[in-house]
Amino acid sequence: MATIISGKELSAKMKAEMARKVATFPEKYGRVPHLVVILVGEDPASQSYVKGKAKASEVVGIKNTTILRPASITQDELLSLIDSLNADDSVDGILVQLPLPAHIDEARIIEAIAKEKDVDGFHPLNVAALWMKQPCIVACTPKGIIRMLDEAGVEISGKKAVVIGRSQIVGLPVAKLLLDRNATVTICHSRTKDLPSVTRDAEILVVAIGRPRFVTADMVSEGTVVIDVGVNRDPETGKLCGDVDYDAVEPKASVITPVPGGVGPMTITCLMENTIECFEKKMGK
Repeated sequence: MATIISGKELSAKMKAEMARKVATFPEKYGRVPHLVVILVGEDPASQSYVKGKAKASEVVGIKNTTILRPASITQDELLSLIDSLNADDSVDGILVQLPLPAHIDEARIIEAIAKEKDVDGFHPLNVAALWMKQPCIVACTPKGIIRMLDEAGVEISGKKAVVIGRSQIVGLPVAKLLLDRNATVTICHSRTKDLPSVTRDAEILVVAIGRPRFVTADMVSEGTVVIDVGVNRDPETGKLCGDVDYDAVEPKASVITPVPGGVGPMTITCLMENTIECFEKKMGK
């Protein structure tokens, strides 16, 4: 039977540790870290994510400001708002909730956020620094995945790691983090030929492809560590499910993450951690 990594439990542990640390900040620095989240439009999923970030901020003890703007906002208006937050010394982290309305260039918005306040780790200069092994803000989901592997006592060095998915948000950065920990990494995608033969060779398998229950038991070897990043609606039941067929794969895995309650909670927790790190770096200047 596989060891199940509960992101929910690890998240609670990390938030408690951060809360103790943040409680010392008013005396030490005169204030607590301040995260500003910009939500454009009324997408229900985005609203839920933003509420989750506000709740986590409250638990950790950092200041959270949510700025709501209508979907009709122009790109120039949004850029102007970001400029004002970049210039505000009381703001330590800025996050623009994605996706944005079609008339707004997401890449331009991300690039406008000051590199040192980019708590999502999406700014081109942070991405470049990651690949150049320079200090940077690491994207929250990949950072959370590595933390989960460490918590489970998974040895990364020397292992064969396979990442399914090549997004800028998860696939590519987690591949680089695994590479930095001396894993031998293969990145797979929709054009990979004979994908099951590649995934069966994995000792660590990270799945971030966005297809419900895509990875089946025949694609996984005995003893594989399986990290499921997917959050989907099961087409049959309507319930949340991952990119991995959990019930079929779990008996073969040595370690596995559930959906929900796996990687998801760690993403917001690492956002809190990134905000605190941005604050401490600023205060250490």
